[in-house]
Amino acid sequence: RMFHDDELEESEKFYVGQPRVLLLIYALYNTLVARSEMVCYFVIILNHMISASMITLVLPILIFLWAMLSVPRPSKRFWMTAIVYTEVAIVIKYFFQFGFFPWNKHVDYTKDKPYHPPNIIGIEKKEGYVHYDLVQLLALFFHRSILKCHGLWDEDEKGDNSSNKEDTDDELSLTGGRRDSSASLKSVNLAASVESIHVHFPEQQTAIRRKSSSSISQLSHRSSFSSHRSKRGKCHDISSMSLETLIISHPAILFFSASYSVVKSLFGLCCFRTLQVYVPIRQFFYNLIHPDYSAVTDVYVLMFLADTVDFIIIVFGFWAFGKHSAAADITSSLSEDQVPEAFLVMVLIQFGTMVVDRALYLKKTVMGKVIFQVILVFGIHFWMFFILPGVTERKFSQNTVAQLWYFVKCVYFGLSAYQIRCGYPTRVLGNFLTKSYNYINLFLFQGFRLVPFLTELRAVMDWVWTDTTLSLSSWICVEDIYAHIFILKCWRESEKRYPQPRGQKKKKVVKYGMGGMIIVLLICIVWFPLLFMSLIKSVAGITNKPLDVSITITLGGYQPIFTMSAQQSQLKDLNQTGFNAFLGSYRGNTAALQFLEGYGKEDITLADLEGNSNSLWTISPPSREKMIQGLLDFSAEFTVVLSWSIQRTLETVYPYYIKAPSDSLAKPIKQLLTGMYCRWENITVSLVKNVSDEGVREWWVLNQLGKRYKTSEESLELFIFSDKVSPPSLGFLAGYGIMGLYASVVLVIGKFVREFFSGISHSIMFEELPNVDRILKLCTDIFLVRETGELELEEDLYAKLIFLYRSPETMIKWTREKT
Repeated sequence: RMFHDDELEESEKFYVGQPRVLLLIYALYNTLVARSEMVCYFVIILNHMISASMITLVLPILIFLWAMLSVPRPSKRFWMTAIVYTEVAIVIKYFFQFGFFPWNKHVDYTKDKPYHPPNIIGIEKKEGYVHYDLVQLLALFFHRSILKCHGLWDEDEKGDNSSNKEDTDDELSLTGGRRDSSASLKSVNLAASVESIHVHFPEQQTAIRRKSSSSISQLSHRSSFSSHRSKRGKCHDISSMSLETLIISHPAILFFSASYSVVKSLFGLCCFRTLQVYVPIRQFFYNLIHPDYSAVTDVYVLMFLADTVDFIIIVFGFWAFGKHSAAADITSSLSEDQVPEAFLVMVLIQFGTMVVDRALYLKKTVMGKVIFQVILVFGIHFWMFFILPGVTERKFSQNTVAQLWYFVKCVYFGLSAYQIRCGYPTRVLGNFLTKSYNYINLFLFQGFRLVPFLTELRAVMDWVWTDTTLSLSSWICVEDIYAHIFILKCWRESEKRYPQPRGQKKKKVVKYGMGGMIIVLLICIVWFPLLFMSLIKSVAGITNKPLDVSITITLGGYQPIFTMSAQQSQLKDLNQTGFNAFLGSYRGNTAALQFLEGYGKEDITLADLEGNSNSLWTISPPSREKMIQGLLDFSAEFTVVLSWSIQRTLETVYPYYIKAPSDSLAKPIKQLLTGMYCRWENITVSLVKNVSDEGVREWWVLNQLGKRYKTSEESLELFIFSDKVSPPSLGFLAGYGIMGLYASVVLVIGKFVREFFSGISHSIMFEELPNVDRILKLCTDIFLVRETGELELEEDLYAKLIFLYRSPETMIKWTREKT
């Protein structure tokens, strides 16, 4: 065998013979080595999420706007910048840990203040202040060792030296020439300096050259700067000669000439330093937007999924982005017709960025994507680390939901940078879910179309930002035909994978699997309201105990004679022994036992009301005399009015058991107040008169006869049965009641189900198509010619598609099986 080596073969056999756990460790280490730059990015972002200060803010921004945009990899200049910056940050944090600084004397008071200057800068005194910085420095040195091991650490310097040597030779010969083709494939990074900047000082001239991946632009810059330099050199000689003559003729002008030279030197130095920073950045983004070569890729789907995850985090964790909404949830807020401002702002911003991202993707403009990336990186970091802590009044490091949202947004930034670096695809054909024809894509595509307004919004946005000759209605028609044909194609492919022999009955697995599931689903929909209302309170119900029990009794419409309330210690719970004795007293009463089945001991409250009224009886003398006459007349009926608006005669007037339902109307429990075992309780009413120096005071005293818990004092007992209420998260649904759920849920779902089972005969011509490959290819051809700019051909193919659907005979020919 060629290239046979016994030692290598033995090494491979030894490696294969290792345990699987050890092989897994080897594989994980190799993965770590292969993606060591991603480990560095992750540690830097994690450090910033934990620290959330201005010191740690610099490196994440440089990652998203420099490192991830460099082709093919970040330069040595970036990694050295990250290493040196981390070392300086560690030294600064260590220096400010000493206790003699004023802000370190009240650390416990200022550690949770988001706008405390040391907290913003990142120099506050705390435990473990450099743990994550040391891990970050360790990851950077690990990546540096990997680059040195593979010879990639000094690659940029070698390229710079060879490039500068070529530039110097070109300058000396003053002849233009193209660079070697290998020079154009070097990495584009921010380490490059100014292309050709000549700043002339009175004593010396400085020239700085920059390598570039664009040979033509470099050659033109070189020739123009060289000619400009020669012209400026001549002008400088002439100006120097004239200046010497003036100085010799007029010595008084010497001071002004010296001042002029100093100003000219300072101005030139400022221009040089400014251009030294500006030109490399400008050239970096210019080469990024106009690359010589680009590996076209499409990661829009992953960016969209990252935005969707952020959207879900906002919906279910919106309380983390507001000040006074920490204890709220979105369902209870929406059920009360309240839209939190923080939730609204976050949703609109997130949705707006998704729309802009879709527009840039359809227009395939890398420049717009770069501008959007820069604005979004600076905007998100400014809002998350400077605005949000002030709104929520807590530090970013203490806001877990905001940290999760920021981490997912960093994933989006990384994908966006990768998309910019590789460039947008030249053709965007159809939906990403329609790339293959299987059950997974079919169900995902159907779910995508079920989301309200999502399909319509996508169709309109695609029409707005795509060059086409079709009108909006024609565009939507093509999209609908394509979606319909894709669904048919998926079903036809499934029939090919799982063929059904002719003349053979369906298998029981298919019949009971599909049919049984549909039967169960329909039964659940029909009986859902009854099942829901039964389980919502018995299984997930919450006991709603009374906080205050008040009794007010009025005789015949006169001034109330008795007013009393029971609160706190006067409201007692039943223990298990008392509850069992209570149930035993109704052993022969079927109606009462059926009622008591729905209540436990925790649902019953005993209210012990004092017999003395808590208010004096203030009644006018005429009304008093009239009430006495009414009481003495035994032939007339005299009524007692209770606070819950139940009128009874004086005998058997007091309802011993009251039901407190989920609504505000409390009612007596008739099942426990009728029969031979129980009855309405009698009460005694007496008027107490107290004569003193302050005058005559009167109040009424009531006492209940036949109390379960005997007391020597005059008092009233009242048993309250509290109905369970639904949880707050399901209150908006349970509030409709059984009839409301039937009207709003069952009937609406029934309408959709009826549309699925009816009207099939009208769509047979478009549903029962044996072979849809030709129609599917016609739709993809429309997408293809649209992307290539053949708009006239797009009109012709669309007309062909419309004619095909208008002609049943042609449709039959196009969709017959291939022989």
